[in-house]
Amino acid sequence: MTKIVRVGVTFPPELLKEFDEITNKMGYKSRSKAIQDAVHLYVSEKKWLKEETVNQTGILVMVYNHDVKGLERDLTETQHHHSPLISSTMHIHLGTQDCLEAIAVKGKASEIRHLSNKLTTKKGVKILKTIIVSG
Repeated sequence: MTKIVRVGVTFPPELLKEFDEITNKMGYKSRSKAIQDAVHLYVSEKKWLKEETVNQTGILVMVYNHDVKGLERDLTETQHHHSPLISSTMHIHLGTQDCLEAIAVKGKASEIRHLSNKLTTKKGVKILKTIIVSG
């Protein structure tokens, strides 16, 4: 049987209240189990960051303002430059200014991270989330 280690964690009251509300709604009977699952998800989500040469598969989800001058050209050029990593893209119009782009990627973790960083730092990119689903 795996040994369990007890740790203490401090939370701002509002964060803990929100956490408890969400986990109760999800049906968790134990705060410990919910925290374990949250930490497990965090670790699995971030683990790829240290695996430089391991091939990974995932999605870059990006929301940007297409009215920013030159942004769409810059995004396209960046994606073309990294085309060996990109399997597919999907573009969705969210409104009069904002677009969502989902970019399926497959390649070395370091190269995916480089592409993610190049895209997220462009003026007009509101958010970019990298989701790695396999190693």
